[in-house]
Amino acid sequence: MTPIPVGLSTASVWPRSAATGFTTAAELGYDGVEVMVWADPLSQDVAALRRQVDRTGVPVLAVHAPCLLITQRVWSPDPETRLRRSVEAAQELGARTVVVHPPFRWQRRYADAFPDLVASLEDATGIAVAVENMFPVRRGRAVVSAFRPSTDPTVVGHRHYTLDLSHTAAAGVDAVGLAERMGAGLTHLHLADGTGVAKDEHLVPGRGAQPCARVLQTLAATGFGGQVVLEVNTRRARTAAERLRDLAEALRFARVHLAHKRRMTP
Repeated sequence: MTPIPVGLSTASVWPRSAATGFTTAAELGYDGVEVMVWADPLSQDVAALRRQVDRTGVPVLAVHAPCLLITQRVWSPDPETRLRRSVEAAQELGARTVVVHPPFRWQRRYADAFPDLVASLEDATGIAVAVENMFPVRRGRAVVSAFRPSTDPTVVGHRHYTLDLSHTAAAGVDAVGLAERMGAGLTHLHLADGTGVAKDEHLVPGRGAQPCARVLQTLAATGFGGQVVLEVNTRRARTAAERLRDLAEALRFARVHLAHKRRMTP
């Protein structure tokens, strides 16, 4: 059986550029990178990204569409155009997956068209457009979602999903239950951890309360054909060496638990 590829999100080296992501992935032995398209000019330049692939020998496994509030004008102010360009970038870079967030509540026209848009892009290109679970904002007892219709993409139903374990922590959602609802559509895992506080922590797996090991072992035991990508926060690393240690620990965690296939109950 082919091993499940383990990639590194270029967001994991922020505020360094995507070039550091490629170099770090090569140095530590990751199987590839997921390019987070955002304010970093390199992440927006497909030709420059191809040169990074050639320079390091590290392939692009996935492209993360520019969906964050701070990236609403990257490539275009139109979210449909941004998603289409992300799929085109994935094609040019040889990536098989595009990660995208559900639409924001105020993007009504885009939200109404989103399910059909995602399906049509997949039909036309063969690229998996994997819609990611998100999390609401919690203020005391109030819970407010910025996403339409939900932070849970299975409410709508798509062919492919990204499961983000930092987001399940921030949302207070059962990650194993969400993975089960995603079913065979679970194509992409953002591996990170969280303690359950009302913010997106993206901790190194094993440093929070999420069932990271169980999810990995279950994927391995059930013949998962997708990709695992470490999307962790290393902003507090005081030195480059400390950042490397964190990302090496994250890679070891993933590979150890993917190799330890969890015994499934009938």
